Amino acid sequence: TSKAAELGDRQWRTLLEAHHAAVRAQVARYSGNVIRSTGDGFFATFGGPARAIACAHKTVDAVGDLGLDIRAGIHTGEVEVIQSRIEGIAVHIGARIAAQAKPCEVLVSSIVRDLAAGSGIDFEDRGTHDLRGVPGEWKLYAARLSDRSRIG
Repeated sequence: TSKAAELGDRQWRTLLEAHHAAVRAQVARYSGNVIRSTGDGFFATFGGPARAIACAHKTVDAVGDLGLDIRAGIHTGEVEVIQSRIEGIAVHIGARIAAQAKPCEVLVSSIVRDLAAGSGIDFEDRGTHDLRGVPGEWKLYAARLSDRSRIG
């Protein structure tokens, strides 16, 4: 919002279009599917957690070149498909994880960390968190690509 106010409507729209193009290009690169845009955010699905993590990192880099700092939250779980929309608690958990991330950070649930074992991705413990509206406490990790990462 502050960036939009700083730039004005026309420049913000141009920047947002470039952001959207960069996100869509990275999602396609990692064989993901954009489910929906949330204005200045995206919800996408992937065939596996390592692809999602790699895509998120490359997207952080791509939009960073535009002068934007984004954050990403990644979770996996059961979902419901309702009229071509993906719904369910797993979607809400992913959004709540993203809300906990710092700018330029890719934050994942412990489930994602466990499923990405052997991918060469490094995980740094970010502690246990209450996720608004989600029962229980959630262990979160910052995911980092390393030279050992074998994705994309």
